[in-house]
Amino acid sequence: MRVSNPSLRVAAVLAAATLALTACSSSDSSSDGPGASKGSSQKLVELSPVTGEPMPDGRPNHPVFIVKIENTEGGQPQYGLNKADLVIEELVEGGLTRLAAFYYSNLPTKIGHVRSMRASDIGIASPVGGQIVASGGAARTYTRVKNAGITIFSEDYGAPGFSSDPAKVRPYNRLVNLQSIARKAKLTRIFGPYLTWTPDKAKKATAAPTPSGSATPTPTPTPKTVSSANVGFSNSTHTRWAFSGSTWHRVNGHAASGQDFQPDTLIVMFCKIGDAGYLDPAGNPVPETDLEGTGRAMIFAGNKLTEGTWSKSTLRSKISFTAKDGSPITIKPGHSFLELVPQSGGSVSTG
Repeated sequence: MRVSNPSLRVAAVLAAATLALTACSSSDSSSDGPGASKGSSQKLVELSPVTGEPMPDGRPNHPVFIVKIENTEGGQPQYGLNKADLVIEELVEGGLTRLAAFYYSNLPTKIGHVRSMRASDIGIASPVGGQIVASGGAARTYTRVKNAGITIFSEDYGAPGFSSDPAKVRPYNRLVNLQSIARKAKLTRIFGPYLTWTPDKAKKATAAPTPSGSATPTPTPTPKTVSSANVGFSNSTHTRWAFSGSTWHRVNGHAASGQDFQPDTLIVMFCKIGDAGYLDPAGNPVPETDLEGTGRAMIFAGNKLTEGTWSKSTLRSKISFTAKDGSPITIKPGHSFLELVPQSGGSVSTG
């Protein structure tokens, strides 16, 4: 359309500029945010930061919630794990472990049994601006997590949605309704994807020919076929896994029937364990998992095991993996379970 009037011409230019900015901007987007995939219609579809899978309807209108769940016989049965997007097992005092379950695509009304947070949760929650849901936590831990800019929904501080399981006793009887929490939560910035996801329809790289007279390149390591894994956190705590069908299953898990988390990918990360600087009520030192730096990694993609290293430059960074030959390892989109095993004293055996 031709515009002859100068003032109308200016208005038309401004309108076009506004439309262009609207089309390519978002109130919560960032250059380091989760990726997007292009469909055949060229419509950009954002990927979930915690599964790497497409979100055709866009981001949920709530943050990523990370619920701390008891992982011993005292707290069984565990409820709502089957609705999680990603789960992490971390070391706590006494050689025991606790789960950090990520909820983004689903908000179950019954999750439990909920326990207290640890300082290790700062590195666990930060990459996706995760908001921690816990029964409570030591005063110094609460202060550290809060100072790290992480929102906390703690029953001890009056968070909504908590209830008692009449079949259990404290501290193993706390349940939470995430939909009640979500009504009080405000959106927080998601800094990027949690893991380095394999791009959709990724093409296999073709090796370049070796120049005449040059050294033979290091061959890409062949994944090992496995059907079981025994992950040791301490002398008293081992999580045993079995692969069947297309997913991994906890052999000695504590979930209610039909409610366990069954990951497509099992990832073991050997981490340094520090001292949180205080004792639990039983007099045990409280450990703190260091989720910065690098360490040995074992990636069970289906029934194929590849060994390499993990790296995470800051608490907010995504976790990346590198094979022994230096090539990057990406994670197939879907459900992942991360085992944060002590670098000293931890163990993994496979079968």
